[in-house]
Amino acid sequence: MHRRQCGRTDLTVSRLGLGTWTWAHDTGTDVAAAQLRTFLDAGGTLVDTAAAYGDGRAEELLGTVLRTAVRRDEVVIATKAGAADVVDTSRRAMLSTLDDSLRRLGTDHVDLWQVHAWSDTVPVAETLGALDEAVRSGRCRHVGICNYAGWQAARAATVQQLTGAAPLATHQTQYSLLHREPEREVVPAARALGTGVLAWSPLAGGVLSGKYRQGTPAGTRATVDRYVPYLRPFLDDADADAIVSAVCLTAGALGRSPAEVALAWVRDRPGVTAALIGARTGDQLRTALDSESLDLPDEITELLDDAS
Repeated sequence: MHRRQCGRTDLTVSRLGLGTWTWAHDTGTDVAAAQLRTFLDAGGTLVDTAAAYGDGRAEELLGTVLRTAVRRDEVVIATKAGAADVVDTSRRAMLSTLDDSLRRLGTDHVDLWQVHAWSDTVPVAETLGALDEAVRSGRCRHVGICNYAGWQAARAATVQQLTGAAPLATHQTQYSLLHREPEREVVPAARALGTGVLAWSPLAGGVLSGKYRQGTPAGTRATVDRYVPYLRPFLDDADADAIVSAVCLTAGALGRSPAEVALAWVRDRPGVTAALIGARTGDQLRTALDSESLDLPDEITELLDDAS
């Protein structure tokens, strides 16, 4: 799998990352271990988790897999702090959460530590100071931000430069053919500031796979209460239906799956370092990994751009 540099730092990651949001709820130890082994064997390196995923259970599960099924040096571990039941990006809360994350993961450091959300109540300098202290203490190698607006990212980068805090390597944001809002401010800001974009939910919760075109299949996320509020805007949107149809038609013409086409599109958008895939099953993961061999022709990319 191709590797990419995260912004202007020396951190390099696979251009597909493995997300673990569902590990805390839908994925057991054996399935998680099999998924991670499949991902690593395909050349993947970046595994993204968070202290807030399942109240730490996703990190615990990843830690178990790291101790029993794979080597720590095979994996670029990214985790997050600052948002659980409430958003708290204070120095004390951030560093305390990081220490808990390290304990659950069973490691003395993570490769990328990210602020999970912006806070209007904690000065950004305090939050960046916590990130800097984590780097200086060796508890993390690189730092990043998540879910910031463009102006928030610019403000954080300005404060970082003025204070000399650790530079921001990445900006993680929701980005897909069904959610192109980051192209207005977030992606341009990231490119100007020298941070790499990590795209979460590149398949819009699976909607771009085409599985919901004829209804809601049993056992899918749209049948699970905690996922429904996230999926419903896409499933009820007539424009979204037209975009999914365009993806499916394109996939048929290329002899590939809709998921591969949608992933390849976002993976290769300007400024994107990696797309984070969140497969619940081995078949979903293998389909996502198959996108690594797909480079969309320019005319196909333009067609999808126009459709969305």
